[in-house]
Amino acid sequence: MSLSLWADFPRRGLSAFRPGRRARMLSRLKASRLPVSMSIATSPPSCPLCVPIWLVFNALHGPFGEDGLIQGILEYLEIPYTHSGVLASALAMDKSKAKGVAAAAGIPVAQSQVINRFAFPAEHPMKPPYVVKPVREGSSFGVVIVQEDQSRPPQIIGSAEWRYGEEVLVERYVHGRELTCGVMGDQVLGVTEIVPQGHSFYDYDSKYVAGGSKHVIPAKISPNIYQKIQSLSLRAHQAIGCRGVSRSDFRYDDRFSEDGEIIWLEINTQPGMTPTSLVPEMAGHAGYSFGEFLRWMVEDASCSR
Repeated sequence: MSLSLWADFPRRGLSAFRPGRRARMLSRLKASRLPVSMSIATSPPSCPLCVPIWLVFNALHGPFGEDGLIQGILEYLEIPYTHSGVLASALAMDKSKAKGVAAAAGIPVAQSQVINRFAFPAEHPMKPPYVVKPVREGSSFGVVIVQEDQSRPPQIIGSAEWRYGEEVLVERYVHGRELTCGVMGDQVLGVTEIVPQGHSFYDYDSKYVAGGSKHVIPAKISPNIYQKIQSLSLRAHQAIGCRGVSRSDFRYDDRFSEDGEIIWLEINTQPGMTPTSLVPEMAGHAGYSFGEFLRWMVEDASCSR
């Protein structure tokens, strides 16, 4: 990997940084195992884009963006950034490990097991219905729901078409409503019910395509369940070690009683920021304009998160 500050860090030289920080960065780059390009500059080119980078607003998703890797790079370069730090990001990205931490904190999770996809059994690993999902992916990529009437496990898991890693999480399917709740620092935001439109669950298109889902905020659930979802979201945020903004997803099965069953599915350390995204809506419901919400995240940015 050739590391050039011109190519890899938006067209700025080291002189864009304060002197003490510039010296530390150059020293660290030279001492690293990465073969550093000798073209590292100490003075900026004549370019209107050469401005200091005081912080990074991290709006990346998936591997590299929210799994601790870019966070580690920014920590190494001492550039403040938004959202969660290295450890919380890596932990939240690993669904199995995050569930273990959540369960230890008293948060209800569904029965599950991790299986190597090449060792996926010819028979069902658990009684259907169940869900198979990549251990380390986001945006609902690779999620397969196995219905009760399916006689065999899904064949795609062990096929060459599978592109989501060797380990998969097999998890009991939880019937019910899709609920989600954001946390902003120590403030719990509102609870939203997600109603997919034309989709069987909250998949990629439901999340990112306009009209793919309907968001109901506040969710039409009892005050007791509403408060419980908020409490569990804050507990998950703190147990995983999140910073800035996070969003926890739940299933709420109220088919047989109002109390029903609440199951925590996962936590998102980099919630979406598109026009169809949930957390900006929650912040708006709490009285924040979109600009105020972004300002809060920028002012919250730091290193050592």
